[in-house]
Amino acid sequence: MKQRIQKLLAAAGVASRRKSEEVIAAGRVKINGETASVGQSADPVADEITLDGEPLLAEKKRYLLLNKPTGFVTTLSDPEGRPTVMDLVEVDERVYPVGRLDAETSGLLLLTNDGLFSHRVAHPRFEVDKVYKADVAEPLSAQGKNRLESGVELEDGMTRPATVRLIGRGGKKVQITVHEGKKRIVRRMLEAVGSPVVALERIQLGDLTLDGVKQGEWRELAGAETEALRQSAAKTNRRKRQMVGRR
Repeated sequence: MKQRIQKLLAAAGVASRRKSEEVIAAGRVKINGETASVGQSADPVADEITLDGEPLLAEKKRYLLLNKPTGFVTTLSDPEGRPTVMDLVEVDERVYPVGRLDAETSGLLLLTNDGLFSHRVAHPRFEVDKVYKADVAEPLSAQGKNRLESGVELEDGMTRPATVRLIGRGGKKVQITVHEGKKRIVRRMLEAVGSPVVALERIQLGDLTLDGVKQGEWRELAGAETEALRQSAAKTNRRKRQMVGRR
């Protein structure tokens, strides 16, 4: 199946799509012996694609689960020189984080070089559960819990209803499940109901947990695990389309 050549270069780990366009514009890429142009399409199986005279090989898809410590930013590089999650992962392929965790938030983070998989896991439309454990400065009240479960008005709009469970006594340990990935969403939600976060950890994503993965370490996802996430997202999307069709 034909795809834009810059997408094929990105999938092969050459560079991002934008940087791949610069590589193509520089005349370094050829399709069947002819110099390629930005926006041109090619079939990675049927066409001969070369970069600087060497065959372009499709990059192996990687799916990694990292137990992120605090103090690491979720980005490929940081202009301020802070440590990034990429400092914790050593693979040959050019993987990138699926969504974000704040520098001060620890826990489960996926990294991949599969763009479609990343989109389906991170986009709120597919409603993949993101479960967090929070220590809060002030006990979460019954009213605050009800607000979180109904939706909280923030500066960028109303949040979706969350699932909330108090851990132990005292109301200062909270487990909260959300589906959206807005910046600092859990911290802002808890602050809005009077229980600002002291410490935050993502402990689950879909059916994936941190079991067996120490902080700062990572493991490869099994094929069944990645497929389960794909199927869960696809099922949610089909259900939504059916509901729209009935209206």
